[in-house]
Amino acid sequence: MTQPSIILSDVNARQSVFHRRAFLLGGGIAAGIAALGGRLGYLQLVENARYAKLSTSNQFNFRLVPPPRGLITDRNGAILATNRPNFRLLYARQKDQDPETVISTLAAYLPMDEARQQRILKDLGNAPRNTPVAIMEDITWEQFSAVNIRGTELPGVTADMGEVRVYPHGGAFAHVIGYVAKVNKEDITETGPNAEPIMLHPGFRIGRQGLEKALDLELRGRPGAQKVEVDARGRQVRLAPGGDVPATPGKEVQLSLDMDLQLRGLELFGEESGAAVLMDCRSGDILAMVSAPSFDANRFVRGLSGAEYKALAEYDHKPLFNKALTATYPPGSTFKTLVAVAALEAGISADMTINCPGHWNFGGRRWRCDGVHGPTNMHDAIASSCDTYFYTISLRLGPDRIADTARRFGLGQAFDIGIPGQKKGLIPDTAYKRRAFLRDPVWHPGETPSFGIGQGYTLVTALQQCVAAARMANGRKALVPRLIRSVGGVPRPDASAAPDLDFDPAHLALVREAMGSVTTRGTAARTGQIGLGDVRMSGKTGTAQGYNYNGGRGVHGTAGPWHLRDHAWFTGFAPHDTPRYAIAVLVEHGGFGAQAAAPRARDLMRLALLKDPELRSRIERPPAPPVEVADGRGPVEGGPA
Repeated sequence: MTQPSIILSDVNARQSVFHRRAFLLGGGIAAGIAALGGRLGYLQLVENARYAKLSTSNQFNFRLVPPPRGLITDRNGAILATNRPNFRLLYARQKDQDPETVISTLAAYLPMDEARQQRILKDLGNAPRNTPVAIMEDITWEQFSAVNIRGTELPGVTADMGEVRVYPHGGAFAHVIGYVAKVNKEDITETGPNAEPIMLHPGFRIGRQGLEKALDLELRGRPGAQKVEVDARGRQVRLAPGGDVPATPGKEVQLSLDMDLQLRGLELFGEESGAAVLMDCRSGDILAMVSAPSFDANRFVRGLSGAEYKALAEYDHKPLFNKALTATYPPGSTFKTLVAVAALEAGISADMTINCPGHWNFGGRRWRCDGVHGPTNMHDAIASSCDTYFYTISLRLGPDRIADTARRFGLGQAFDIGIPGQKKGLIPDTAYKRRAFLRDPVWHPGETPSFGIGQGYTLVTALQQCVAAARMANGRKALVPRLIRSVGGVPRPDASAAPDLDFDPAHLALVREAMGSVTTRGTAARTGQIGLGDVRMSGKTGTAQGYNYNGGRGVHGTAGPWHLRDHAWFTGFAPHDTPRYAIAVLVEHGGFGAQAAAPRARDLMRLALLKDPELRSRIERPPAPPVEVADGRGPVEGGPA
């Protein structure tokens, strides 16, 4: 009878334990729900504003926009470097995506060979994830459309429109302005302007050569930002209306160059190699600075293939080399005008005559002269370019006096015109010999005659030659060249503060007069006449050997292989009576200066004179009106007013 009661008691005990546990568990759950509800209420009611702001930042992002690069213009406002719209193709590498598949798919719609595909894959591997990489620039509208309509097949690929640098005149200004190109890893720094995030933008370009490189920071401007909606992975979904930050364009740079003169200068060289520099004798402004042959800077902006670059680099006329600034050559007989000034300053009379039988014997050897000039004074020696005269004069002067005069005319130095890579050349003296030739540090007398005719160790640039001609023509100021007139509207200093030339004006006038005879009855009489009435050009021809004639290593004039021929020079100024413009022309391996360089200098100078309003009015001055004479026979042409 006791067994049922025992069973009931056990059931009641177990039910009691269950109810207690259920109550405790329910209480815990209720407390958790209450805490969670309280937290949710706190976040939604108290922290609502803060998290709404964070949510907006999560949903929207700002994409950097490259600024328009600053314009570059000539002295008259003609555009030399500008920007234009550019359709381009971008690809941002996605997670769990095979870039090779995407690129090979794109190759079906776009002209991409295997080498280009591998280069793109390499760029993608170096770029951070979700950072767009430019696959192709300057694509056509048809290519742009073909990619856009296949967007679902090409995840991560976008076709958009940006800006690309363009040089309207191709190669005419390439060596001066340079070009822009994509940013490399080596360009990015940890601090400074090159550490900014815009450097990673696929549309951003930096200057590589010339003024584009030297004034890169001024031309860059400041980037803007475009508001975009992104997904949880940071990928762009769509453009968001409003909130964009406009970019600030780069500063405009105005040069002293004249577009017409620069284009004409390059045209005059044709297939020849060389350089030409034209300066204003009053302000020091460089009106033309040509290096020929040139290259199309637009091709570098788009990116050259390996074969294209190799063809340019291996061409023996060296189109990538700036021959006006970074190439140095012996000045040849153009140097004689400076030796003449040194002689006059040393007290040697211009009337002293030296007999020239066509050669000069000294040091156990016979030094040749290109003509038999007979008894010759300084004036005639410059006009006829008599080597014998200057062999003798230079030996009396010695190298140090000649070097000092040459440096005062601007040879052997670099000028701050804003372009990197300028060479100083070499004006030797006894101190140079001691520094450079430790085994034989003594300047020997036999080295001076070569120095006196612009040979030997002497090396100059076309810019230096033009500066020397401008200082000779000005006669008062040691002019310094100016290439950049203004940056962002702020003028750069001109030559008004140039120091005095500090030579006797009478000595310079005598040499200038002799240079006038060069183009009337001297070495350039047939090729140096500009044919503009009473406006004429003065100058000096030069034929400089690029190799030693001994042992058959060099050839005189235009005979033999091109790379062994003489260099042709002409330096001068015009008008002869009131100099306005100075010029230096080099034709590399062109042979004789009178035949190769003087005609090009003449044609370029002629255009400069015709573009000058004051000189043009002088050139076009009408003849004096006819006047009546008393005998009744009618008017007489050109009579007195």
